[in-house]
Amino acid sequence: MKASRIAAAGALAGTAVLALSVPAFAHVSVQPEGTAAKGGYAVVDFKVPNERDNARTTKLEVSFPTDHPLASAMPEAIDGWDVKVVKSKLDKPIEMHGEKISEAVSKITWTATGEGIKEGFFQKFPVSIGQLPEDTDELAFKAIQTYSNKEVVRWIEVPQEGQEEPENPAPVLALSAAEEGHHGSSAADKASDSDDAEAAAAKTEAAEPADSSDTTARVLGVVGIVVGALGVAYGVLAGRRRTDA
Repeated sequence: MKASRIAAAGALAGTAVLALSVPAFAHVSVQPEGTAAKGGYAVVDFKVPNERDNARTTKLEVSFPTDHPLASAMPEAIDGWDVKVVKSKLDKPIEMHGEKISEAVSKITWTATGEGIKEGFFQKFPVSIGQLPEDTDELAFKAIQTYSNKEVVRWIEVPQEGQEEPENPAPVLALSAAEEGHHGSSAADKASDSDDAEAAAAKTEAAEPADSSDTTARVLGVVGIVVGALGVAYGVLAGRRRTDA
């Protein structure tokens, strides 16, 4: 009797833990394919699970951050989905990596042209984005998920450090430290790299004549040794002929 009560209590506790853990993974999220390094470019996946058992996900709208605007976003083509990228003029142009940016990506919308995301499935929406900012550790993308029954779920609450995860958290992309020689280098960095390349080329050109001269000297040395050996051999033979005579 006591054992059955313990088992029942354990099952109830397990169910409660499962129920509490569902919101932690059942919302729209964003993760990089590899790394998302500051100052560079990255391919990220917006992962959209279908949380309903009586409706399909037919639309996803992702709003891009305005505090750290991104100048470029190239979504991957996905069968059964139409995609639209919207750019907006910035109120005030900003300088990013040595270039002035006057407009940035404000929203990407995916609309199902077929069945959409079925019950019990999820879909990934890959996007190449950049250049990533260097003055923040994360980017928040607010997302709106629409179902075939017209229900709309707004994943727009930005998680705050030190606080519990909100009920409808927005997808947040964590940025890693800038990589040395990343693709998003500034004009000054590119000029420096060019100077380094020219210097290396100059060293190579300067080294080539020295190597050529060294090789020539070695060849002449070997030829001299061979000629000397032949001369000695000739002298020995000539001496023997005189003796025989």
